Parts: sequence; structure tokens; C-alpha cells
Amino acid sequence: MESYSLKELQAYIQQNGSRPKNKQAYFFKLVEEVGKLSEAIRKGSRLAETGSIKGTIEEELYDVLYYVLALANYYEIDMEEAMRLKEEFMKQKNAKRKLAQEQQRNGDSSGIVGETHE
Repeated sequence: MESYSLKELQAYIQQNGSRPKNKQAYFFKLVEEVGKLSEAIRKGSRLAETGSIKGTIEEELYDVLYYVLALANYYEIDMEEAMRLKEEFMKQKNAKRKLAQEQQRNGDSSGIVGETHE
């Protein structure tokens, strides 16, 4: 397999992936893979140490990514665009938080209330 951008990987999964009958099947697989990732992290299982990808953090991270992108495909969501929009939103949110913190330090109580990352 060659190297892919996020958009290319999403398209690859769209073209070559299985197509369950409903979105719950993709979601349940995602949850299952997150559980397997948790187990691999708990064991500290790494490709470099085992010589095989089976059961490693690397394998399970890919599986999680696969099902996230499969769900995005199901809902016709461009994940590169979603990422761009979320990053833009977070920059604005962080700028507001910094402004509020600065205003608090300067004794200005009329500032914007800080927000947390979601």
C-alpha cells in the first residue's frame, strides 16, 4: 500500500471497504476497535518489538482510523474539511480565552468568559 493523504485514504476506504447495511454496524466496529486499542496500549504492544502488526498499537490505531473514515463516508463527510473547520473554530476559541485571561489579569471584568477545548 502506498502513502495516502487523509482525503485519499477516505476515498480508498469508500471504494474498497465493506459496506454494512446501517451506520450502527460501523459505529459498533469503531467501539470494538477502540477497545482493542485500549488493550494494545495496556500491554504496550508495538510493531518494532513484536515484528508483526497483529495486536499492536499501530494496527489498532489504523483500525480506529479506518472506522472513523468509514463512518464519515456513510454520512458523506469530508474529514479534511471537518478538520479544517474544527481547527479554525479552536483557534478562534483559544483567542477568545486568551483575551479573557488577559483582561482578567488587567482587572477588566467585562471581558469574555474563557472556554475549554471540546
